[in-house]
Amino acid sequence: MAEDFMPLDGWDHVEFWVGNAKQAAYFYEHAMGFTRTAYAGPETGVRDRASYVLEQGDIRFVVTSALREEHEITKHLAKHGDGVRDIALTVPDATQAYREAVSRGARSVAEPYTVEDEFGTLERSAIATYGDTIHTFVNRSAYNGPFVPGYVSVSSNGHRDAGVGLLALDHMVGNVELGRMNPWVEFYETVFGMTNILHFGDDQIQTEYSALMSKVMSSGNGKIKFPINEPAEGKRKSQIEEYVEFYGGAGVQHIALASSDIVGTVSAMKERGFLFLDTPDSYYDEAPVRVGEIAEDYAVLQQHNILVDRDDDGYLLQIFTKTAQDRPTVFFEVIERHGATTFGEGNFKALFEAIEREQALRGNL
Repeated sequence: MAEDFMPLDGWDHVEFWVGNAKQAAYFYEHAMGFTRTAYAGPETGVRDRASYVLEQGDIRFVVTSALREEHEITKHLAKHGDGVRDIALTVPDATQAYREAVSRGARSVAEPYTVEDEFGTLERSAIATYGDTIHTFVNRSAYNGPFVPGYVSVSSNGHRDAGVGLLALDHMVGNVELGRMNPWVEFYETVFGMTNILHFGDDQIQTEYSALMSKVMSSGNGKIKFPINEPAEGKRKSQIEEYVEFYGGAGVQHIALASSDIVGTVSAMKERGFLFLDTPDSYYDEAPVRVGEIAEDYAVLQQHNILVDRDDDGYLLQIFTKTAQDRPTVFFEVIERHGATTFGEGNFKALFEAIEREQALRGNL
């Protein structure tokens, strides 16, 4: 029912808790074309952590490190390694969003509070989701500073790097423990009023070794999409189990970033040293038959290992990076949509086999 939808204006930011935020910021700047726009840390009066804000298109990443052993970020890091702590959502009213969420069963992380500086006031609150991940609700309608009060602008004269053509967050995928997918699907249905728009069972998504179940949750306006995966019975350890084991529980598996020129974006990221999963040439033998006519040249897609899929609404191009840290946990996806609204399920088998080749190299298959 539409009135049950929690009003969500869009993605506000994604905050990673990392071991070395200064070096992580450099990585996202130089490997992915982000521009460092704001900073908070000892120099700005924050004594216990350092945070760097990085932006490209409509995407905003924040990387944060603790400066002391006893900090909760240090404990998070010991358990999970570098990972996503906060999937922050922009809302028209952070107090109302919080009250609705908690009344519908969400666990409180931060009660609504307001912060202000010379750029205005900003209202925030937060609730827990799967694992140690949280959702912060942000109302920035009365704020026009660099990020939030307490941060200082660090982009030179407001100058932004040209970037690599990443435009927006497309979706964020969570991996949860065996048997926990449906409870989290119900959480997003109940708390956010989201709908389950797609469902894949292990009969559709499996290889010789790996199987998973996946459901995709979508907000009322379709701007926010959360696929949720759980492992299914396979011969060996599935990639979802590997993730849960190395992350120490449920968490964000990958972040999909939209581009309007995936070939240009991927070429630029490869030139900057970002590593992507390989796709066997055999994939491209059948892709034109399966997908049909597209504007791009299949030979160029093959050269870059870009996957292609079609649904009732159009087609999409996508590629997945190797993991962004030493633990086999978080990675990225670059996606270019031409009408398609789904998630490339025709590519899952190819993707899983690519991930399994990496798992085998790690000795975790």
